[in-house]
Amino acid sequence: MADPLPPALPHGVGHDAEAGGRVGRQSRRHARGGARRARQPLMRALALALLVAAPAFAQPSDGPAVAPAPADKAVMDRQVDMGAMGHHERTYTYNRIELDYARDDGAGLLNWDAEGWVGGDRDKFWYKAEGERAGRKVEQAEFQALYSRNAYSFFDVQGGVRYDLEPDRRGYAVVGVQGLSPYLLETELHAFIGFEGDVSIRFKQSFDLLVTNRLIVSPMVETDLYLNDAADRRVASGFSRVETGAALRYEFSRKFAPYVAAVYDRKLGGTARLARADGDDPGGWTIRAGVRAWF
Repeated sequence: MADPLPPALPHGVGHDAEAGGRVGRQSRRHARGGARRARQPLMRALALALLVAAPAFAQPSDGPAVAPAPADKAVMDRQVDMGAMGHHERTYTYNRIELDYARDDGAGLLNWDAEGWVGGDRDKFWYKAEGERAGRKVEQAEFQALYSRNAYSFFDVQGGVRYDLEPDRRGYAVVGVQGLSPYLLETELHAFIGFEGDVSIRFKQSFDLLVTNRLIVSPMVETDLYLNDAADRRVASGFSRVETGAALRYEFSRKFAPYVAAVYDRKLGGTARLARADGDDPGGWTIRAGVRAWF
């Protein structure tokens, strides 16, 4: 995090400049008095002294600023160097994990969602992991590793890789943006270019509504758009799924909060038709209970 630059030093303005004017006027009065009383050699010496001292009492004009004296310039250089030192990024870390449980058609569903980063205000390295386990079988699991760079206001540009462990092992290149939209909406938009040719776009958005300082409601929405068919995954082109709902959490501390959530997760369009043809349920509502932790 960059520290603010120190304030600039004053140079010949305000009280210093007024003091210089008074000294100059007093010197001229003494010079006129000396002209009547002093001998000629003393007058020449005084005139020479005034010529030498005159630049020190000169008032700054409205024109271009005069370059600082070498001593002042050295001080200014030290001030600039100190400010530049304050702009070195500090390194921070952030980790968040959510773990919840639900029942669906008599089977237990375990969901996890974790993310974190290490870096500064401008550059970060992110990781993201999410998945779902139904009974004893892991239905879906993915991991992302991303480099993130602040590009505009509260938004970062990100790029990296994603690797799916389930339903099958597959890799993707990732590019997208993540940040805080107006009205404090946490927004993510990423494109996934599969190494086997499938391309999809994922959009996420959520925000926090404070009921009290500790009781918080978090509505959210997430959707996937496939630009082509992924027949081996039983996914058709178009919007393939939507997940929306809201979680109510109580923050016992800023690092730990249990929550309950009502979530609607359903396959859409051609992907839903493929699921029904296979005898699967396209999805629906679930009630989840879990915990959320930061560290």
